[in-house]
Parts: sequence; structure tokens; C-alpha cells
Amino acid sequence: MTATFTATYSPEDNKLRLYADRRLDAETYARVKGMGFKWAPKQELFVAPRWTPDREDLCVELAGEIEPEFTTLAERAEAKAERLDALADKRQAQSSAFLRAADDLSQAFHMGQPILVGHHSERKARKTQERMHSAMDKSVKAAKSVQYWQWKAAGVESFANMKNSPRVRANRIKTLLAELRDLQRDVNHAQVCLSIWQKAETEDQIRKLSRAHVNGNALVSWERAKELEDGEINPKDFRTRCIESAKRAINSPKRRRWIDHILNRLAYERDLLGPVARYEGELSPVILQGFAREHGAMKPSAKAVPEGFALESAVPLPLHIASEKAVTRSSDDWRDLMQSVGYTVPEKKDAKPPILNFRAEELVAPNRFHAGETQTFRQIELTKAEYAKVWADQRGTRTSVCGTFRFKICIDPTAPGAYF
Repeated sequence: MTATFTATYSPEDNKLRLYADRRLDAETYARVKGMGFKWAPKQELFVAPRWTPDREDLCVELAGEIEPEFTTLAERAEAKAERLDALADKRQAQSSAFLRAADDLSQAFHMGQPILVGHHSERKARKTQERMHSAMDKSVKAAKSVQYWQWKAAGVESFANMKNSPRVRANRIKTLLAELRDLQRDVNHAQVCLSIWQKAETEDQIRKLSRAHVNGNALVSWERAKELEDGEINPKDFRTRCIESAKRAINSPKRRRWIDHILNRLAYERDLLGPVARYEGELSPVILQGFAREHGAMKPSAKAVPEGFALESAVPLPLHIASEKAVTRSSDDWRDLMQSVGYTVPEKKDAKPPILNFRAEELVAPNRFHAGETQTFRQIELTKAEYAKVWADQRGTRTSVCGTFRFKICIDPTAPGAYF
């Protein structure tokens, strides 16, 4: 009789779980294990460390559909902590039992009764002594394990609280955005490759492009380029294969599922973190470029137009932004889009103070040769020609106090010691 499955997914830990009502047959078990699922004996289920399209397909094939996980992360942590606490109580009871047994055995040596060497009771006394020492060792070992399991139980609860903290959730959003950019970067590179290969027509161009790189990435894999060099494929078929490969990368259903999954996880995490405030400040091309770049757009460029703002990229923009290379929206529409995907405009940082204050008549700087002292340098104005003459005439070396040589530029030749 075949097993009946139930599959669940938990967005809290991004894991798929597979429940079976009976033992799996060898073939199904091999498929489940080969897909990365592990058996959790205490929960009596198979769990995958993370979501993937292939694991999702397997769960749908076996269970028909994937349901939301029945228990939350906090509930699972509480159940695990209870199991660990019960294990700690069990070890505590074992430690007490071994201690009582050792105490009972020690009665044979009450009042310091020695072992009578050569007496008929020697063998029994030594055996009793060994049992007493063994019971004491087991009692100590069980007592130490009590502390270990209590520490594990506290760690489980602490980990669950940590996973739900706003700081960790915000960091998780940053990680998801990085994964989204990585996936979109592959699509962008495939778009560039497709554009280049479609323009290549002559055999000489195809051979040169087979070893070319764009933005640090090869237009074609080394193994495929070697096939062209070795004459295993003609340039025309090679170009056709490269175009087909780029189209497969662009239209890959699996990559599209990955991107959609990450977007859904981002929406989930942002919803729990709290609503993102709508940006009501003044929009600028720099803000829109930063927004598009964070979401995977390749070299985005924005500009103000009468209708609002236009955003364009060298390749089609990410689908959750637009489906073309360029898009024009009003300022309110851009604000709504940024809020819907949870984008927060970074706060403008205060400008750093200038290194040199050229408005001052003098510059005070620490003395390089005497710690704790300062040097005062008078600032003067020089033309380009005068500065060039100072550099040509006054550059060189002078011996410092410690005997090393330092290259200095004399700003004012008439003021000895006024070196930079």
C-alpha cells in the first residue's frame, strides 16, 4: 500500500516539510533523500533545508499541493525546548539514581573498613568498590549532561526570538535583495550576449567574440569556445547555439520561479517588519537609479521628463519594475512602486568637512617630528606657473630629525620650514 503525503511550506524558515502516513518504499525514499530531504525522527517528517523549484515539484508530485505549515517557528521551538527539558529531567533522575546506588554500595566500607588482602572477602570487596566508582562516574556524567541539555533548550528559545527580531529580519531582507540582484545579473548578462551575438555576422567576428568578455563575464563558456577552435563546430552553428543559449537563460522558467519566490519572501519579511512609509520627499534621478540598481537593473539611467521621470537600462528592466528597457512614470507612480516593493530611500548623509580650510589665513597641523606639538603653515596664493616653478626649484629631500628622507613641497620659498 502506497504512502499518503502532505507537503507544507513555512516562509519563516524557508523550508519544505513532507509528511507521510507510513514507511516509504525504497524508490520513493531514494528520490526524497536525493532531493535533499532529511528525516526528523522527533517530528516524524522529512524536511528540506531550503526551498528550491525541484523540491517544490517533488512535493507537488507526491502530495498534490503544498499547504502552509501547521506550526509556527515559535511553536516548534517551544516543542523542541520541552523535549530537551524532559531529557534534562531524565538525566537528573539518572544522576540521582546512580548517586543513591553508589551511596548504598559505599556502606560496605562504612567507618573506613579496609579491603582485607588475602581474605576470602577480598574479591567481593574489590568488585563492590568497582561498582561504587562506576556508579559515581555515571552520576557525575549524567549531572553534566543535565546542564548541557538545559543550555540547548535555552539556546532553542533564544534562536527563535533572534530569528524574529527586527534587526535580524532587516538583515535577512538585505540578503534576499543580494540574491535577487545575483539572479537578475545573470538575466542581464544573457541579454547583453544575445544582443552581441545577433550583430555578429562574419566568421572572423564570431571567432573573436568566442573569447571576448563583457563587464568581466565571458560571452560563452570556455568549453564551448574550445569546440569552435578545434573545428568541432562551424562558426554559423556556433553562433546559432550561443543565441539559443542566451534565449534559454533569459526565458528560463526555473530562474523566473526563483525570482518570484524571492519577491514573495521579501513581501512577507517586509510585512512582518512593518509597513514601509511612502516617500514624500522630492524625487530625483539619483534616487530612482539607486532604487533600480538595488533591484537588479543593469546600469540604470534616470532623467526628469514632463510626464515625471524616465528610467532606462542597457537591457530590459526587472519584470517587477517594467518589462522593457525604458519606462516613464509620474512621480506619484514611482513613489507607489517603491512603497509596494518596500524600498526606503536612504537618508542623505552630512557632507564631510573639507580637509583644508582655504578660507583661513593659516593652517595648523600636528608636528610630525615632535609629538604633542603643532606647526603653523601660512597659506598663500600662487598661479599655476608660480606653483610649477616652486615644484621644479624647491622639491627634493631634507633629512628629518630621525634621519629618514622625506619629499616635501615648499609652498612659500621665502618662509623657511614652511613645507607641506
